[in-house]
Amino acid sequence: MTKLRGLLALLSVCLSFAVCDVLQRIIVSPWVKLFPSSRIPVLGRWINAMAVVVTLPLRKIGSASIQFPPRIVPCAPGTLILMNHQSVLDIPLAVKTVEGGYPRIVTRARYRRFIPLISHMVRLYQYPTVNPRANSRDVLKMARVMAHEARDSDVPMAIFPEGTRTKDGRIGTFRKRGLSRVLKARPWTVYVFVVDGYWKNTHVKDFFSDLSRVDGRIEHAATLDWTDPRGDATAFMDQVREVMIERLAAMRSKAESGP
Repeated sequence: MTKLRGLLALLSVCLSFAVCDVLQRIIVSPWVKLFPSSRIPVLGRWINAMAVVVTLPLRKIGSASIQFPPRIVPCAPGTLILMNHQSVLDIPLAVKTVEGGYPRIVTRARYRRFIPLISHMVRLYQYPTVNPRANSRDVLKMARVMAHEARDSDVPMAIFPEGTRTKDGRIGTFRKRGLSRVLKARPWTVYVFVVDGYWKNTHVKDFFSDLSRVDGRIEHAATLDWTDPRGDATAFMDQVREVMIERLAAMRSKAESGP
């Protein structure tokens, strides 16, 4: 029965993606091209609706507990969201942190092709893309491009600094090259969030497990000011990681102690 509920939840999400992909291509995308001044509010409302489209079937059909974050991040330039990475659901959670708009989320390059709704969304929202398997020269080029886009972005940037989803739920090692470039691009107000409870359902195939055991949580861990782009980015990144580690430990301690 649990596998059936997971299958039904996944099928519901896939069907919604197919329908929303068509709507995005024939309504949303042409609208923001015709009325560019409406881009941020229109794309903000659309992506927030898509976050619900992804999570609602998992909640209602799969009985997963998915907690949305506090919507405290202003949709403004010079705003950076850093979050640990546990599952595919981290992306809609990052979306839900922003008030009145949307974030530009650093995304894997493979998502640009063949995925209904998502691939077109990566292009429509101008997400910076990275390829973890690229050679060192291409990685350096991607880091430069990402820094340029971060400097000029008029909406928040969102980065998962671990670069990949955790296998044990802990805060992994940061991939510092790209993040360092972003930090050196401009001053930032940095919003740090920590998620937990999703790491056993890292991939889409994991939806076939018992979704009712998913008890996802997300908390705002800190707001930090990065005011000196010429400063020591390594020390700042280490500080962010320590903040994440401490908050994750506190979240787990609170969950174990109960209400």
